[in-house]
Amino acid sequence: MCELLGFSSRKRRRRNELLREFYSHAEAHPHGWGLARFPDGGAPSIEKEPVCATCSHGLNRLLADPVEDRTFIAHIRLATVGHIEYENCHPFTAADNRGRVWTLAHNGTIFNGAHLNDYMGIQYGNTDSERVLLHLVDQINVAQNHRRNALGEAERFDVLAAAIAELAQGNKLNLLVHDGEVLYAHCNFRDTLHVWREADAVTFSTRPLSVGTWEPVAFTSLVAAKDGEIARTSPPHGNEYIYNPEDYRLVYMNFARL
Repeated sequence: MCELLGFSSRKRRRRNELLREFYSHAEAHPHGWGLARFPDGGAPSIEKEPVCATCSHGLNRLLADPVEDRTFIAHIRLATVGHIEYENCHPFTAADNRGRVWTLAHNGTIFNGAHLNDYMGIQYGNTDSERVLLHLVDQINVAQNHRRNALGEAERFDVLAAAIAELAQGNKLNLLVHDGEVLYAHCNFRDTLHVWREADAVTFSTRPLSVGTWEPVAFTSLVAAKDGEIARTSPPHGNEYIYNPEDYRLVYMNFARL
């Protein structure tokens, strides 16, 4: 299982110690690390490597300087689908047909998603997670083509909530997604995504970290955080993933044939 860490704040906050604690979990998730930072009004800045975070000189150098952001997404990878290489490290990015850049990190596995295989010919790596991002962006594109204009914030939320609810059927789909303005979180595997709310900040983490008061994220709902506040929460779709070792056996067999 991978781990996720996401942060949204009204103002820039230094989060080096939180990031260090998060990346210290990498001994159990040794197949890569990534960090996406979102400067105001700019494209995401992403650093990632297909190495264990605790062994990364690049990550050590990055955390030696202040990490002060309003929003970021961090990830450590335990590979289930996809080779251990740079192209398969999270987070992933893709632009929609109106130029908005979307960023995604995933903790989970797609067991029921043969329709996502259509993206194998255009994705950079070979993870199911990158295919999830491309599928979600395609749903945004369909809606924007229908509207003949870019979607507003509430419309993007509704399209994303519907697409994730459908994709969650039979799949483990814990996600952090950023659309350039809003940070979204989703969890459908019980007790594997938590939230810490402060006066002007919201932090999501797979595991509760040592600082803060943590509670489970709204389960099988899409949660949207903006400027350090929970802005929207969708009704629960109820598509819970319940662990089944047979699911993973079949995934490994199918991936070995690729």
